[in-house]
Amino acid sequence: MNTFPIMLGALCIYALAYRYYSAFIAAKALVLDDRRITPAHTYEDGHNYVPSPKWVLFGHHFAAIAGAGPLVGPTLAAQFGFAPGFLWILIGAVFAGCVQDFTVLVASVRHKGRSLADIARTEIGPFAGLVAMIAVLFILLVTLAGLGTVVVNALANSPWGVFTIGWTIPIALIMGVWMFKSGHGEVKITGPSIFGVVCLLAAVIFGHTFAESSYAHALSFNAHQITLLMVAYGFIASVLPVWLLLEPRDYLSTYVKLGTIAVLIIGVFVVHPDIQFPAFTAFVHGGGPIIKGKLFPFLFVTIACGAISGFHSLVSSGTTPKMLDKETDARFIGYGAMLCESLVGVLALIAACSLSQGDYFAINTPPAVFAKLGLHTVNLGEFSKEVGENLAGRTGGAVSLAIGMAQIFRGLPGMAKLMGYWYHYAIMFEALFILTTVDTGTRVARYVLQELLGKVYKPFANNAWLPSNLIATTVVVAGWGYLIWTNNITTIWPLFGTGNQLLATIALAVVTTFLINMGKAKYAWLSFIPMVFVGITTISAGVLSIQTNFWPMRLQPGKYFVGVLDTSLMVIFITGVVLVLIDAIRRWISVLNGGPVPEEAFGPPETKEGQIKMGCC
Repeated sequence: MNTFPIMLGALCIYALAYRYYSAFIAAKALVLDDRRITPAHTYEDGHNYVPSPKWVLFGHHFAAIAGAGPLVGPTLAAQFGFAPGFLWILIGAVFAGCVQDFTVLVASVRHKGRSLADIARTEIGPFAGLVAMIAVLFILLVTLAGLGTVVVNALANSPWGVFTIGWTIPIALIMGVWMFKSGHGEVKITGPSIFGVVCLLAAVIFGHTFAESSYAHALSFNAHQITLLMVAYGFIASVLPVWLLLEPRDYLSTYVKLGTIAVLIIGVFVVHPDIQFPAFTAFVHGGGPIIKGKLFPFLFVTIACGAISGFHSLVSSGTTPKMLDKETDARFIGYGAMLCESLVGVLALIAACSLSQGDYFAINTPPAVFAKLGLHTVNLGEFSKEVGENLAGRTGGAVSLAIGMAQIFRGLPGMAKLMGYWYHYAIMFEALFILTTVDTGTRVARYVLQELLGKVYKPFANNAWLPSNLIATTVVVAGWGYLIWTNNITTIWPLFGTGNQLLATIALAVVTTFLINMGKAKYAWLSFIPMVFVGITTISAGVLSIQTNFWPMRLQPGKYFVGVLDTSLMVIFITGVVLVLIDAIRRWISVLNGGPVPEEAFGPPETKEGQIKMGCC
């Protein structure tokens, strides 16, 4: 199967969706208007509320949402074949994922940049808000653990990768000061951008030199050590001002991400690698070595961020709405960034399926499991020699994706002998994707926990109060750090995928309520239809995961507590979603039958004097 028409068709669908579908949503359902003052201006504080240029904020938002999901999810889902993943990534993104991200962003902007749980409290009711807040916190911790596990598997015992990723932190700090504090109120972009990209490429190149030196052992960390380093980084990134590390690092990584995506697209058109996987494999009926379940419903929780991701709703109601300069920027940032992420998912699927099935399964399964599949490796020995690492049994999807990408890159003119560099560049590319989500996600989780603790002791709700920041951040990083420490990819990824999609169900229910309260009930189908589909598939996957994966785990030696914990978390997720849906349906029926709209529904009227008087029109 040739990849040229596949890639061309995907790009055409994305272009049409952005040009027409997103414009329809912006004009008819959301009625965007730049005369409304955004929270970034109303509550500007130089710490969390910071008006940002559209392209800089797009970079931050794209980097924050584009984590492991669009890379690892499609790679793992290749177990079912090429066709199911490709179709769901396209259809799911255009009609579900992009709609969720866009509408949640606008809803949060109209609600002073508040969190998804706080919007649920205002739009649906106090009970839904409290349940959503608790569910969001638990789901977010599992999401961060799922993303972090992929980084741990990719960087463990890899001095080159650790060296490169480590250097991105001081580079971002320098960029942050240069961009936001050296221009007397004017944000500088060109100089810091050139500096960041040059230094980042240098880190990749010199990482190879370091890895071959006598000092390489200093950065050769095992999985537990990488976990502790990630916890430390997540803590620091969450506490520091958003402009100092979070925003410049995300902006820098966006150059890498979008640049790499562009080169991959060129590589697919020039090299046009053949898809070596069938459209559907025998594992669609279950029995697969990577995903323990059938195509339906597990495809839809394995490919998380590539099609729709609940985590995105937390970014769209977390850091991004606090930095939006004007309302119409929300279309480009909310809908457009998700389209880019979906494109990443398509490219990841192509890269993974361009490997032979033997090489793919040898990388993504333990050697003992691979030996039972009856498959044989083709190029894996050669790949391992070229990249300088043993690639067999490095589960989690990141390594097989990096090899697939490197194989495409080296097919470009003059690149045949650079397989090792391209592989480690791809690992850096993946790690940047994931770590920018981890730092943003930790910050968002801190906001949610502070809101929750603020109900017990009011000062905790103040995001600028340092003791609250430190305590909440410590609890958050300890939570997801523990889950990484005690789980592996075969247990944490289903838990992450299911929790993530259940969070998407909550987000779609909230924005459906937002549209109905705003008097736009005739457009509520935009979010209602995706909500029903995602809710059904995900709850089904959650129940099956408990029955076949998590609850039986407690019978394995040393796994009793982990099995009970994972089962309990899944029960909490499903229960929380069902309760929010019941309360949301109650609100829909009331409003559609002429009942009162909640106070400050669809957001208070934050407008310029003498202009718009209502938040809805």
